Amino acid sequence: MPELEDLLEEEDPVAIRRWLDEAPENEIADHLARLEPESRAIPFRLLAKDKAVIVFEEFDPPLQTELIEGLKEDAVRHLVEEMAPDDRARLLDDVPAMVAKRLMAGLSPAERAITANLLGYPEESAGRIMTPEYVSLRASMTVEEAMQKVRTLGRGAETIYTLPVTDNHRRLVGMSSLRRLVLAAPGDLVGDLMDTQIVAAGVHDDQEVAARLIQEANLLAIPVVDGEYRLVGLITVDDAMEVLEEETSEDLARTGAAEPLGRPYLSSSVFRTARTRVLWLLALVLAATLTVNVLHLFQGTLESVVVLALFIPLLIGTGGNTGAQSATTVVRAMALGEVRFKDLPKVVFREARVGVLLGGMLGLLALPPVSFFVNREIALVVAITLLAICLFAASAGALLPMLARRVGIDPAIVSAPLVSTLVDATGLVVYFLVARAVLGL
Repeated sequence: MPELEDLLEEEDPVAIRRWLDEAPENEIADHLARLEPESRAIPFRLLAKDKAVIVFEEFDPPLQTELIEGLKEDAVRHLVEEMAPDDRARLLDDVPAMVAKRLMAGLSPAERAITANLLGYPEESAGRIMTPEYVSLRASMTVEEAMQKVRTLGRGAETIYTLPVTDNHRRLVGMSSLRRLVLAAPGDLVGDLMDTQIVAAGVHDDQEVAARLIQEANLLAIPVVDGEYRLVGLITVDDAMEVLEEETSEDLARTGAAEPLGRPYLSSSVFRTARTRVLWLLALVLAATLTVNVLHLFQGTLESVVVLALFIPLLIGTGGNTGAQSATTVVRAMALGEVRFKDLPKVVFREARVGVLLGGMLGLLALPPVSFFVNREIALVVAITLLAICLFAASAGALLPMLARRVGIDPAIVSAPLVSTLVDATGLVVYFLVARAVLGL
């Protein structure tokens, strides 16, 4: 198929409409996201109504907000009304308060009540990303009765493949599936076809924790319950994947010393991209003054043995890289739930041993060439410093992210860039102290 961008440049509305009719919704959304905001609304208006809703839901909230500004009031009202409730709640979270109020006012009473209920849960909670549109069954139903209910209510539900089972008070008692109903005899009871070992999330659980439950249990959806274990919604696998993508993007950005863009890269302005990075760079520049102060403190040692300056980039670079490796590994393990705060001593001890092994191997490899090109004393200083720096860097890379999580800070914030900067200054102190001891300065 030709590129949508090329068709827009040719200004051929017939070819554009044909392309939009033939292309799948996710591909249309990807192409529209690459366009400038003022150009995005033109092809979007050519979409059929039902297809436009699906494409609109594929966008991130910032792009949805920009698109709304370029559409007529009636079109906006239709889009927002037809959106899934959880997607609509995400959009209303992102738009300005006055726009959100206007969009809410344009909803039907039923959709307005559903949306207000979702917005009542805390941000980034399981309650915010669940769908309240589901089909639930009773254990006392026959398969025939259950299938009739699915046929009656299924069109308005986000999914019918996962079917929660409740008692007379809406309390969750089990989980079944459409597959089981289809394969069972019409007279079988739902209670005999349900699982009582339930994987569920609480409405106030973190959205990432809930999303990982779906991933780890290999489910299409999980039920969401309130404090009394009453069923209030489902989180589907597609919403879980969006949450995990968002959380992963956020962690990757922060481990690279930047804030997440919150929108596709090509649709972000140069100024916005720079703004997500400048504060981090400023903070790291300020932190790097520690390294300058250490060099000033040991200026006399450098003047006595000038050759020591040759190995400063090698040592602080090695320390920073070792700390970044450790921090990245631990942050990932924390995100996947593989380690918890109670594992702190075990994790730090493990990374410390890894640091000793790395420092020992690098030190041994450095001894022959440094001895040959400089002398044995300097080679010994470099080898000992490598061992000490790798030990400290690996330990710090494990310790700081876990402590950050404990006090409620995103571990990604104190991972690679901050650990590297801290290790730079500390590594220089170790280097000069070892040099003084070995060389007798």
